[in-house]
Amino acid sequence: MGDVYIENEISEMPLTAYNATEMNTSLLIDRLGFFSSMDDFFDRLLILASYIGGRFIQYVDDLALRDADRYLDLVNISGGQHLKSLRRCICKSFSAGSSSSLKPYISDRRPGICERRTSGPMDELLVDTRSEIVETSSSHAAVPFICKGLMLPLYGLQFAWRLAMSSWRSAFLYVRSAHLRVCSIASRVQKTLRGSSDDIGWLQRIPSLPCVEDGTERFLELLAGIRKGKHTLPDSFVYLLIPGLFSNHGPLYFVGTKRFFSKMGLACHIAKIHSEVSVEHNAWELKQYIEELYWGSGKRVILLGHSKGGVDAAAALSIYWNDLKDKVAGLALVQCPYGGTPIASDILREGQVADKETRRIMEFLICKLIKGDIRALEDLTYDKRKEFIMKYKLPAEQIPLISFHSEASIAPGVLATMTHIAHVELPWLPLPKFGNEESDNIVQASHQMPVVIPLSAAMAVCALHLQLRYGEKSDGLVTCRDAEVPGSVVVRPDRKLDHAWMVYSSRKKNPTEADASEMCEAILTLLVELGRGNAMN
Repeated sequence: MGDVYIENEISEMPLTAYNATEMNTSLLIDRLGFFSSMDDFFDRLLILASYIGGRFIQYVDDLALRDADRYLDLVNISGGQHLKSLRRCICKSFSAGSSSSLKPYISDRRPGICERRTSGPMDELLVDTRSEIVETSSSHAAVPFICKGLMLPLYGLQFAWRLAMSSWRSAFLYVRSAHLRVCSIASRVQKTLRGSSDDIGWLQRIPSLPCVEDGTERFLELLAGIRKGKHTLPDSFVYLLIPGLFSNHGPLYFVGTKRFFSKMGLACHIAKIHSEVSVEHNAWELKQYIEELYWGSGKRVILLGHSKGGVDAAAALSIYWNDLKDKVAGLALVQCPYGGTPIASDILREGQVADKETRRIMEFLICKLIKGDIRALEDLTYDKRKEFIMKYKLPAEQIPLISFHSEASIAPGVLATMTHIAHVELPWLPLPKFGNEESDNIVQASHQMPVVIPLSAAMAVCALHLQLRYGEKSDGLVTCRDAEVPGSVVVRPDRKLDHAWMVYSSRKKNPTEADASEMCEAILTLLVELGRGNAMN
């Protein structure tokens, strides 16, 4: 009787009520065994299909709701928060409404059934099933079917919002990238146009460095005496001439000055160094060279460095002063870029227009063609000179020091001036001999051919460029302010002399004016006087 009553009880419930509830799979399979008719079997099969479909829809909705909640939590925007709140309110209202509508139906349906049929195991199973239906139907039954239709517009709004945000973000990134690129180009152009304006003469702007002393008047007096045949340069020193950058490719570099000193019986040498290497490397080479001259002759050495040779000599004294202070009697810097040079800085400055291309060109010229080191040019830039001078201090108070600089002529006539930098030996030619020694010398001299280039013209162009761009006087490569070493005696000749004039001879010579050898002698004579004055003090 209990089983018949249960069957009648279930058959009296509407089919739609079973479609709106969730039932246990094992319970449905057990209950299908009690029916023998085909109609009841198909009815129960429909119930099972409805249950499985409901569970699948609920599973899909749970996944969608969970993904939507996670997305809205990650995207911290007000629009997403409003959509999330709206969706939850709609789902909550429909869930509450469906629960309230189902409660009267479930509670009024066959009142007292739980109290009447609770004796057997089947009855207990039905009581648990009914309670599960009441709990789950109140919260989930109406949500999948009602909210499913409302979530589609909400997801559409979310998709539209996400698409708009992505488009706006892409446009913002593009505008920002374009802005950064424009700022980078503007910065490069500004840095290129600015050049070395802020670096020229930086040594004079440091108040802690000692001031310079003008020795031009005494230099001119000594030079006038030398022109009259008064040579007072002592032979108690060894005179070392230090060549500058690219001197290895000019065989006549300092050759005339060395011969001039040798004719006076003075011990004079040209330092055999590789000029196209770094300053610190040449400083070590000069230290070894100075010590060899000192121990070989027993005389102290006076240094005269031209261009980068002066930088190398000053670096040797700055780094190895403890080893050289008793071996060096003085230092003369002739047209030396002690503070740096705008030519090297403008070529190798980073962050300007075409800086990488320019550096590759210079590396090819210096490293590949002449087998040098790019650091030889880098060490003459303002940044490298600032770094070196701040790291190593030149002992200007303990040694006589002279800074010689000049200004190049930018007159149009200089463009036609040719500079003799080397000579080439011609192959032997069968020329007739006249049997005397004089004719043999003439034939022998005819085998040498002078090598001349418009070096003075190039220096004039560079000097004009520095004058127009920076308003600075220079010898073509080094500005006058950068050539003055703090604590030194400065010589400023009134003649227009380019950077190469002191080491190479010109095809246009004026016999009424002093040549480079006589000027070098006057510089060294003044240096010896400074050393004697310091010794007396």
